[in-house]
Amino acid sequence: MWTDVLTPLRWLLRGSLFLLHATVLLLPCLFLLRFGQRCELRGQTLATRALTFWSRWACRLFGVWPSVHGAPAPGPVLLVANHISWVDIPLLHSVAPMSFVGKAEISRWPVFGFLADAGGTIYHQRGSHDSSAGVMLQVRERLGQQGRVAVFPEGGIFPGQPTRPFHARMFKIAQEAECAVQPAMIRYLRKGQLDPDLSFRPGEHFLVNILRLLGRPACRAELRFLDAFESANMPRKALAQRAEAEVRAAYQAPVGAS
Repeated sequence: MWTDVLTPLRWLLRGSLFLLHATVLLLPCLFLLRFGQRCELRGQTLATRALTFWSRWACRLFGVWPSVHGAPAPGPVLLVANHISWVDIPLLHSVAPMSFVGKAEISRWPVFGFLADAGGTIYHQRGSHDSSAGVMLQVRERLGQQGRVAVFPEGGIFPGQPTRPFHARMFKIAQEAECAVQPAMIRYLRKGQLDPDLSFRPGEHFLVNILRLLGRPACRAELRFLDAFESANMPRKALAQRAEAEVRAAYQAPVGAS
């Protein structure tokens, strides 16, 4: 948890700003997310602006500075990304609004659970067939509204393993909705090298992870949106293999490569 001699100073500075962000700014953000769907400013709804603003500053408060390449495809689209840290979610939200499919435990996370609820996260209960059916119904509704739905097909966060196989079952969504699939690659970099330490350490609690990240030196988050492709007439396994191969290739590319 203790990174260097500046860790206490980062805890003090970032922690104070995070408390301000999570209290004074959270309520207006939640209000706009709920009631700002129909009010537009410069081509974007107030709800979208509130979500991207809060997420962008949440990343910065944890010393994560986004570097975005490409752009999310217009909906309906299933966005699939590798999963390294809970920071992946505000990182993606800092670029564009999207509904996430996430584990039910997220709803109980301090501060971020409230934001996940307001941002339209679709929760699933692991091991429950009834929950899976409900998730599929909600996902189809979001895609039918020309929305974006984001999933992490690796099935979880696995410390020490940067990329893992994509589970084919996650691509059933795209087949049933007949929507495009867009892979997205996430990696964290510091001093020109991969920075794997944002992930949970074995047995690490969410609150402990938050405290540790608040004390770390800053890093760069590279978020690369790859080309979307159609899911029609492709088996789920083929969809998963193609998306996984493209994300893995982007993750393993030299740092700074276009």
